[in-house]
Parts: sequence; structure tokens; C-alpha cells
Amino acid sequence: MVSGLREYKTLEAFDWNFQPTLDKAFILELARLDFVRRHDDLVITGKSGTGKSHILKALALRACEQAISLRYARSVDLLDDLYAGLADNTYGRRLKAWTRPELLIIDDVGLGQVKKRDDEPTAAHTLFNLIDQRHGRRSTAVTSNIALSDWGRYLGDTTIAMAILDRLAMNALRIDIDGPSYRQHVGDLRANKQPAAKNDAASG
Repeated sequence: MVSGLREYKTLEAFDWNFQPTLDKAFILELARLDFVRRHDDLVITGKSGTGKSHILKALALRACEQAISLRYARSVDLLDDLYAGLADNTYGRRLKAWTRPELLIIDDVGLGQVKKRDDEPTAAHTLFNLIDQRHGRRSTAVTSNIALSDWGRYLGDTTIAMAILDRLAMNALRIDIDGPSYRQHVGDLRANKQPAAKNDAASG
């Protein structure tokens, strides 16, 4: 079952030539989803637009094809949902719902504003509770637009963020995409075409 996935991506549509340093064979091996059956975690880091989300969404489709239960969410949306549970006393139920899927995809850690409330636990605390319950029992796949060392600042608690990374990232399968932004590349191509179109119109 796919839950929360609003955009469908495939590995067949991934532009491997644009990210030549990416290990295609390793990604295709991940697509077998044996790491999910082993309850391994996966962390993909890199700048925005480098293909992190594309890869995880493609893995989500493969999971659907193999009848693996999964849930996808941007990190800010996941944290907002858990915070809502603190407000309406449904936190325990919501936490169980996020813990249940065989594969949980948390996209874009570091992107978007995490809400901070002085009278409630930090985002780091709520994320720690989730990761702690899943670790070793279910697979969690995460993309991050920021360095792992910056998670404490982003989540609001350096100590708890380190505990999250101790359970999640330090022993996870790791991919770091050190390459250009594909979205920027497409934007540049479109921008370069516009002056030519205007010149053609003027000459006509």
C-alpha cells in the first residue's frame, strides 16, 4: 500500500548521465528492496535537485509492486502530524501509524520551516521517538538537504539529534550525491531558449 505519495517517479526515467558519480548498480540493487526485508535503513544526502527524492519515490513504486507496506512524507509534514497529536491527545495513535509500515520514507530533512513551540517537545524529540521505535524492526529511508552535523540546529536539539543519527544514519546504507541540480539545469535550458524565441519573433 502506498500512502502519501503524490508524485510518481521511476528509475527508468532517471537521468543517470547527469549524475555520473552516482553508483547506478548500487541503486538498482536497492530497487530489489532486500534492504527493507533486512530492516536496514537508508540515508541519501546531497544538495537540492540532485535526484534524492526521485530515487526514493522510485523505490516506493517498487515497494508497491512487491506489496510492501509503505508511507511517504516530507519531514515537515511528518513532524506537523506528530505535533498535532500532542495538541489533540492522539499522539500515541499517530506514532503507531508512522511506525507500522515496512518502509517509511522521510523526504527533505532540512527543507522547510520546522514549527517550534516553547511548551512542547522539540522536533528532535518527536522524530527520535519514531526512529527509536522503528530501528531494527522496520526500514526507514531518509533524504537530507543539509549536512548530518546540522540536524541538531534544524531539529532544535543537538543532543537528541545525535541520538537519532546514532540509531539511523551511522549504520545505514549511505548515498551522498555530489553533483549539480537537475532542476537548475532544466531551468537554465528554458531560460536559454527564451531569448532565441524572442529574436525569432522579432526577425519575423
